[in-house]
Amino acid sequence: MTEEMPHILVVDDDLRLREVLRKYLVKNGFVVTTAQHAADARSKLGSLAFDLIVLDVMMPGESGLELTESLRRDSQVPILLLTARGELDDRIAGLEAGADDYMSKPFEPRELVLRITSILRRVPRPVEPMADMRIGKWTFVPDREELRTGDEIVRLTSTEAALLRVLAGQPGAILTREELADRAGIVGNARTVDVQVSRLRGKLEDDPRLPRYLHTVRGEGYVLRPE
Repeated sequence: MTEEMPHILVVDDDLRLREVLRKYLVKNGFVVTTAQHAADARSKLGSLAFDLIVLDVMMPGESGLELTESLRRDSQVPILLLTARGELDDRIAGLEAGADDYMSKPFEPRELVLRITSILRRVPRPVEPMADMRIGKWTFVPDREELRTGDEIVRLTSTEAALLRVLAGQPGAILTREELADRAGIVGNARTVDVQVSRLRGKLEDDPRLPRYLHTVRGEGYVLRPE
């Protein structure tokens, strides 16, 4: 992330909203580039580096969810989804696609700035680098936000990496959802934490339904028990 003026890519097919967001974000200290659809966004991503993407879900052609899933195959740039659909299932679908946060339209631009700031706060590397940790067959490499075993590499989203850092920092300790949300910078409710844990299990566990390392402690929270 750039130190003083983070670069934000705003992707929305609504020209008026793009301009409103561009002006408001610039006013609040961000560098902003806009794109009108997924293909335009891909072009911008191919030539510029961004600290975060604000991405509309409902766009003609490739949707925001589809673009998010595609980007997550080789990029960990934070993504905040915007949509007119605010149902719980839609929010969960956005998080499961790999988004870091989700906002329903209409929204207050001030809240968007707070959400962006919260996500970007998780991105800088800690002053004291965290050592690699062995978790079963995997080695968690915090500095690269990835899991490794042999030649296989599984990349984590910034939210997944932040969550695993917190859990790995206290192996064997039960952490509540509230503690995890606060320390990993996860915006949302307890269900949001559950979704991120589920995504992390999908990458960490051989069988996420029978976890060996990342356990649920009923009524209390979650605990990482590396072998």
